[in-house]
Amino acid sequence: MISPQNVLRHELIGLDILVSGAANPDQRGLSGRVIDETRNLLVIETPKGVRRIQKAHSTFVVRLPGRETVEIDGSVMVLAPEKRINLHEKKRIP
Repeated sequence: MISPQNVLRHELIGLDILVSGAANPDQRGLSGRVIDETRNLLVIETPKGVRRIQKAHSTFVVRLPGRETVEIDGSVMVLAPEKRINLHEKKRIP
């Protein structure tokens, strides 16, 4: 089960997300659903279309399935999703 302590060990695709901070001021406040993830980008489906947000220069608020929210600094997610999941399991980083 996804919790604030282990959210980085789980898949983000399908979760609702808000860009709470970004280097690009036009991206701040964007919200939608994560539809894809690459090493450096989150692809978010918003009401105005699909947007690609750089992880490294952004801060995200993710809504978990139990309606809890957690804020994540995007720089800790800059890895391919499958490598990020395995890395955090090995190092036991929350």
